[in-house]
Amino acid sequence: MIAQAQAQLHTIRDLLRFAVSQFNKAGLHFGHGSATAYDEAAYLILKTLYLPLDQLEPFLDARVTDSECKQVLEIIERRVKDRIPAAYLTHEAWLGDFSFYVDERVIIPRSFIAELLQTQLAPWIAEPEHVTAALDLCTGSGCLAILMAHAFENAHIDAADISPRALAVAQKNVQDYGLEHRIGLVESDLFSALQGKRYDLIISNPPYVNAESMQCLPQEYRHEPENALASGEDGLDATRQILQQAVRHLTDDGILIVEIGHNRAELEQAYPNLRFTWLETSGGDEFVFLLQREELPNE
Repeated sequence: MIAQAQAQLHTIRDLLRFAVSQFNKAGLHFGHGSATAYDEAAYLILKTLYLPLDQLEPFLDARVTDSECKQVLEIIERRVKDRIPAAYLTHEAWLGDFSFYVDERVIIPRSFIAELLQTQLAPWIAEPEHVTAALDLCTGSGCLAILMAHAFENAHIDAADISPRALAVAQKNVQDYGLEHRIGLVESDLFSALQGKRYDLIISNPPYVNAESMQCLPQEYRHEPENALASGEDGLDATRQILQQAVRHLTDDGILIVEIGHNRAELEQAYPNLRFTWLETSGGDEFVFLLQREELPNE
């Protein structure tokens, strides 16, 4: 593909058109930061050419050198042939205005909780300065812990994950943001290594894909760590443990926020007596729930 195309593609506009055609022809799946073939093609081209990610238009008719064209075509070919998500090709993922290093040791950041942290979880947290201890459970790349550190400037944050490989990525991101003094990384199977610790706020984006959906995942998702996705037959194995154990790790006025994917109906059926508060996000009000400590089941 590269040699034949390289001789005929001369501008960024040419490369963009070619990439979109190749992505559509291959039937790629987009769910890791881009929603369409056009958006993903534009991102990969701009990133590869070290151009501003928000300024495609001024460069569309700029000619590219042979070496630049070859680099872009190689990225396009890897995306098409190997179905590698764009974030793994560029080692970069974005949540709002924050970028994070990622590779195949961690799930690619995508969380509605990130949106909620932009407002400091108002109105549920009336005085953000009073949040002094917080936990990001199943931290992965550390992205939500870093967003928490920016939202709650007086908080010390524990970022826990079962995977030492994921924590190595989280450590790089924490260091990149200069937050080593405020974010502590903990290797822990959920709460197992956090005995005796209590928090004003616990957030978690745990594994929540059910067994049936795991069997049908697009190939792009197969590049992500399986243990960051799969959570038993109904997708609620991790969430059940969190609900069972969270009460002992929250302060008296503490709150728990958990993202659960498309499992709202199953969760409410499993816990008919819990008063879940479903938080409004850009995707709707069925993906993230909130419970205050007093609303959690006692062990």
